[in-house]
Amino acid sequence: MLKELHCKLVGPASHFDVEFADRLNILTGDNGLGKSFLLDVAWWVLTGKWVDQPAYPRRAREDTPKITAILGASKNIKEYQSYFDFEEQQWRCLQMPPLLQEVVIYARVDGGFSVYDPARKRDNAYNFTPDTLWNGLKSKGKVVCNGLIQDWVTWQNQPNKYPFELFANVIKKLAPHPEEWIKVGEPTRVSVEDVRDIPTVDLPYGNVPVIHASAGMKRILGLAYLLVWTWYEHKKASELRQKKPVNQIVLLIDEVESHLHPQWQRVILPAILSVVEKLQKSMKIQALVTTHSPLVLASLEPSFDEEEDKLFLFKLEEKDVTLDEVPWAKQGDTVGWLTSEIFGLKQARSKEAEIAIEAAETLMRHDDLSAFPENLRTHKQIHQELQRLLPGHDPFWPRWIVTTQKRNSGLSGV
Repeated sequence: MLKELHCKLVGPASHFDVEFADRLNILTGDNGLGKSFLLDVAWWVLTGKWVDQPAYPRRAREDTPKITAILGASKNIKEYQSYFDFEEQQWRCLQMPPLLQEVVIYARVDGGFSVYDPARKRDNAYNFTPDTLWNGLKSKGKVVCNGLIQDWVTWQNQPNKYPFELFANVIKKLAPHPEEWIKVGEPTRVSVEDVRDIPTVDLPYGNVPVIHASAGMKRILGLAYLLVWTWYEHKKASELRQKKPVNQIVLLIDEVESHLHPQWQRVILPAILSVVEKLQKSMKIQALVTTHSPLVLASLEPSFDEEEDKLFLFKLEEKDVTLDEVPWAKQGDTVGWLTSEIFGLKQARSKEAEIAIEAAETLMRHDDLSAFPENLRTHKQIHQELQRLLPGHDPFWPRWIVTTQKRNSGLSGV
């Protein structure tokens, strides 16, 4: 488990200092402020491997760039430090942490996945592209994963139904709502050029080969497969090593709402947490999740536990990037979240409508309108712009109409 992470002179900020919650950690904020960077660093300190390129430090040499991680659980908590060797252009650990006792799964925003399994050697942290996830992955001439297409069909047809039943239940659980259910269909041959039987899913509108599914559906199926494959192979590896399977999983998910319709965004994260907890009795999970979606945050309101969950916000304050824990507060709906500190919108509407309403409110206060565009300087101009931009049921209309009526009444009495 990752308890704390401290980054100095690396990343978009001069320093990041984070104390993570034991279960769920939500990271949000504007683009480019370090959310994906933080997940990459978390993956590295947990596994000893970078997914792609290492995080390179700032060029300034006023001090030594460092990454400090505090790992462990209960009384077995230790601190590990690493520094950047400019001569060798790589990070060096002052003390390598022991093999983790957690499975680590990293769902990346590019559609790839990374998996670390403590039942295998430290060097075996596997990075999947979307292609190798579906069609298989080899390492040093050996097959380490058959891929979603082959494993799906194999699980479906083999006598041992455990992986297939688990996989089918995961897929069912990740469906957005009862009216948009997903069920496993029968494999089918799709092409003359491809001799494989391709898995299919039954959807409300028909049967679809998974290679023809939408981008959002593919990400859901890929995540479901990785969860089941990782756990199934961990149990197999543990059995061969004559060890008990671990009961802890660390899950890193970058932009959990990527490619997903709002119906899916509203259920995806609670569903994932529920699925992981059911892989094994008394399974412990720590999740680090980035999101830009107010629906994802709204979906957590029934289950967010301030004792074991945290919400973090990346902000740009003048020229400095900060990362702060934000006290959890229910906002009720997406409008509440969009206009909260987390997303910082003045109004959950178009920029043009927001400016028109601000001009109208300024007029109602009898304040100066000179700071607004020239087409928003008079009552008539503002009224025309409001009519162009706002729907008839907009909640701003009653206030504006009352003000307009008072104004017209005052003018008629002159």
